[in-house]
Amino acid sequence: MAVRVVRLGSPRIDGEGTRIGTVRRPPRGVPKSEFARQNWYDVWYPELAPSPATVKLAQQARTPADWAAFRRKYRAEMAAPERARTLALLAVLSQHSDFSVGCYCENEDHCHRSVLRELLAGQGAKMA
Repeated sequence: MAVRVVRLGSPRIDGEGTRIGTVRRPPRGVPKSEFARQNWYDVWYPELAPSPATVKLAQQARTPADWAAFRRKYRAEMAAPERARTLALLAVLSQHSDFSVGCYCENEDHCHRSVLRELLAGQGAKMA
């Protein structure tokens, strides 16, 4: 049992479990009925996505300092009580079931999911 951090739209791994989309918007041009079948996500949970202003920081990040500013801002957003409770819940669920969280970005190192991975691990999530 564990949580995986994945790129949405990528082929599923055996035993991956439910795929949770932690993105601001659904995939463009894809009917809702196709989200799961096309490996986007089974459940959309935008509450774990960065705010639009914070996404803009990430998209404009060109230097390590810019990226650090994005990371700080996203971490601050995730510290809000309702989001912190969600992270704690996912960490506990990872001890008992398989699931994944993800985003569309090609490079995890320059995506909010790298921070989400750290936050989940920090909450004691069992990571795959």
